[in-house]
Amino acid sequence: MTVEMIGISVLWVFLYGYLIIASIDFGAGFYSFYAKVTDKQHNIRVVIDRYLSPVWEVTNVFLVFFFVGLIGFFPDTAYYYGTALLVPGSIALVLLSIRGSFYAFANYGARENNMYLLLYGLSGLFIPASLSIVLTISEGGFIVQKGDSVTLLLGQLLVSPYSWIVVLLAIVSVLFISASFLTYYADRAEDNDAFLLMRRFTLIWSGPTILLSFLVFLTLSTHNPEHFRAMLDESWYFIASLIFFLAAVSLIYKRKYLGMSFIFVAFQFGFAFFGYGYTHLPYILYPILTIYGSITGPEMGISLIIAFISGLVLLIPSLYLLFKLFILNAEYTKGDTTKT
Repeated sequence: MTVEMIGISVLWVFLYGYLIIASIDFGAGFYSFYAKVTDKQHNIRVVIDRYLSPVWEVTNVFLVFFFVGLIGFFPDTAYYYGTALLVPGSIALVLLSIRGSFYAFANYGARENNMYLLLYGLSGLFIPASLSIVLTISEGGFIVQKGDSVTLLLGQLLVSPYSWIVVLLAIVSVLFISASFLTYYADRAEDNDAFLLMRRFTLIWSGPTILLSFLVFLTLSTHNPEHFRAMLDESWYFIASLIFFLAAVSLIYKRKYLGMSFIFVAFQFGFAFFGYGYTHLPYILYPILTIYGSITGPEMGISLIIAFISGLVLLIPSLYLLFKLFILNAEYTKGDTTKT
């Protein structure tokens, strides 16, 4: 395997980790706001707060690794994406700052302030929406290079059906992933009210998730036929994703093996995500930028691979300990912290 393939594969693993962990975090914020405004705090907010307390600080580590690594491995991405993502990137940073301030002031009444909760809940939906624009732009047709300047065709981006469907899929996926995990988490906490509420949300968002996934395929066939044909050639990725989706929803509907159902959800998005990434290669930006034409020097590339794999080796055991000590700890989950 070449340096380019190893580099992009490691970065894609970090981005997938962010997809799953951040989705749980972002969706939980929205459900916390929903519970507050509908007077269902007793159902779900305690369960959500117990999950968010130990997890929120590590969520963005994956995203930082990805963007730093992307610029490190493929320096030309800064030139092409820097100007184009100035607006959506700035929006995402502002929203991340809002979430950070909410956590910082949570113990000073922010959790009970409706305005703070509104900003917190909505930011959890708008952040993935803004970040998903990167994937849309990468399919080509929205960036024009004239001489030394790179211009984003914002008008075309705003009227593109593919762009809006990707944004909607990002939002719905966050709500589905988060609800499926919180269903399992509420069950472990033996909070039946919270369990029933989150199970209902999981089933509600399952339909839009699979529908929008299909529409992404449909609109991509006209927006980028080359990538669409590549996805058809590797269709087993997406068939496997569909099978795991059906298995997860079936288990949640039957109220059985809820931990396994969330693992199936993770596999569902994993196969779809890595299938999408693999068929997108070698392009980082259609048809301008490839992993082979923009890779850094061989020595720097090897050094970055070693550094990022080492970071991944350290990060995974840290997450395991975090989940073992808090998230999957029976006493902590039920609110009995005297034994942890």
